[in-house]
Amino acid sequence: MRMLSGLLLATERRAIIGLASLYASRMLGLFMVLPVLALYADDLAGATPLLIGLALGAYGLTQAILQIPFGLLSDRIGRKTVIAAGLVLFMLGSVVAALADSIGGVILGRCLQGSGAVAAAIMALLADQTREQVRTAAMATIGMSIGVAFALAMVIGPWLASGFGLAGVFWFTALLAAVSLLVLWRLVPQAPRRLRHRDVLLDRAQLKATLGRSDLVRLDVSIFALHLILMAIFVAVPFRLLEVGIAIPHHGWVYFGVMALAFVVMVPLVIFAEKRQRMRGVFLLAVGGMALCLLGLGALPVGLVSLGLLLLGFFTAFNLLEATLPSMLSKLAPAGAKGTAMGVYSTSQFLGAFLGGVLGGGLAQQWGLDAVFYGCALVGLGWLAAIWGMPAPRHLASEVVALDEQAHGDALETLMERFADVAGVEDVLVVPEERLAYLKVDRQRLDSDALARVVGIKRNH
Repeated sequence: MRMLSGLLLATERRAIIGLASLYASRMLGLFMVLPVLALYADDLAGATPLLIGLALGAYGLTQAILQIPFGLLSDRIGRKTVIAAGLVLFMLGSVVAALADSIGGVILGRCLQGSGAVAAAIMALLADQTREQVRTAAMATIGMSIGVAFALAMVIGPWLASGFGLAGVFWFTALLAAVSLLVLWRLVPQAPRRLRHRDVLLDRAQLKATLGRSDLVRLDVSIFALHLILMAIFVAVPFRLLEVGIAIPHHGWVYFGVMALAFVVMVPLVIFAEKRQRMRGVFLLAVGGMALCLLGLGALPVGLVSLGLLLLGFFTAFNLLEATLPSMLSKLAPAGAKGTAMGVYSTSQFLGAFLGGVLGGGLAQQWGLDAVFYGCALVGLGWLAAIWGMPAPRHLASEVVALDEQAHGDALETLMERFADVAGVEDVLVVPEERLAYLKVDRQRLDSDALARVVGIKRNH
């Protein structure tokens, strides 16, 4: 953000700060319950391991169903209107869960939380508020805020629950939603004319082609499996901490230490993967390492040191995959289809979270906590087999270039061929009605001067 700040307009800076805080606070509220629900569910009428798992993952089902429709609806009635409605639903779900005295009430609250599926609308509003040359960095800022929110949720959730119980976690979540509404109203500027933003929102015309790409499908399978495993293990991990003698009020400190160390270990691996173009090898290593850590959590004798090391390995792999999968998606998605690819990817993520909760709860109920880790390890090995034959992604960057406002429509029809002749331009989609060209470029080979001549204006950097 600091490197970008000098390039930003005041309205862009306000939009990025406001929307990143909205996105992060929403994810914080969704994730804070993960490390504590299984521990505090004994006070809920009708609680079983299966239903606890369902409560953990229930938000994913409504998110998966509604996130694309909400994004499309924002094209019709306005981004801020849809986001505000989603935040109200999220706040309502938090209140329902806070007041619940049964596991069924918590499940209903979690479903309502997920029904406020405004992720696509937030990203679209960010695209409305930013110019093409700063949009990628602006979206990366939101991506970083999500990672920070997850780490904070692992720490804040146990601390809140130890002082105020499970209801306190949900009341805090409702407060976050109320503050987010205030931020949306006061900080986020009004959106200008709504655009289609093919690099952000789903385009139904491109959906079939996107689903037919085996490399993109492998990434969809990957994010599905990653969040399935994440949700499933939180049926069991809190009890592992109890088994090694860590009292519930101190669980937050454990997660804080593990997440901080995992971040320190993860960053050099991400840099190595990107700079040395070793993305495929690091990807396979992370998936295989995660599967081994899960196997160890089920098979090895429970001890403080072994548990800490296995959790460190797991969360290092998780953070690494969470950071690199969107980067791989951006590299592989065809020009002008990144929004469509991301829509399918996000839907897969939420479905994985839902089914992961059900799987973890079902395994724990039938065969105990060890079965949760063994089952997740099998999922990890199946995931590894599914991606093994995946070729290394080419290191291509996505760019959106504004076309010359003075160009005539018939001239725009010839731009595809002219772009294709520019060295370093690997794929292009020209959309005359938007006066935009969506490019996939190899920056090491890109002839920027030739590209500027094709566009007819100074190329945005």
